[in-house]
Amino acid sequence: QVQLVESGGGLGQPGGSLRLSCAASTSISTIHAMGWYRQGSGKQRELVASIAVGESANYADSVKGRFTISQDNAKNTMYLQMNSLKPEDTAVYYCKGSVLYPRRYDYWGQGTQVTVSS
Repeated sequence: QVQLVESGGGLGQPGGSLRLSCAASTSISTIHAMGWYRQGSGKQRELVASIAVGESANYADSVKGRFTISQDNAKNTMYLQMNSLKPEDTAVYYCKGSVLYPRRYDYWGQGTQVTVSS
């Protein structure tokens, strides 16, 4: 069982920055892939950024060049640095972790609200 807890959401201004954190209850070195997803009001949940063992980070076209995903293995935490925020970035942001053993399974955090508005 892996628990993921997001933090760092809140109100950001257009052009501003926010950093989201996702703390895992286990060593993230045992998690095959981790990612950030978001769901705006009335919209489907979509991938924002992901990172997997042995692979380069992957970003949605809408956030390329603005958002950066990273991990700190010592803190068992994944981050999403969000710069040049836009109102359309407003959504609930979810952290996801995928493990392969003992079976493939996806764990989700509870989500954190990000609102971009002046």
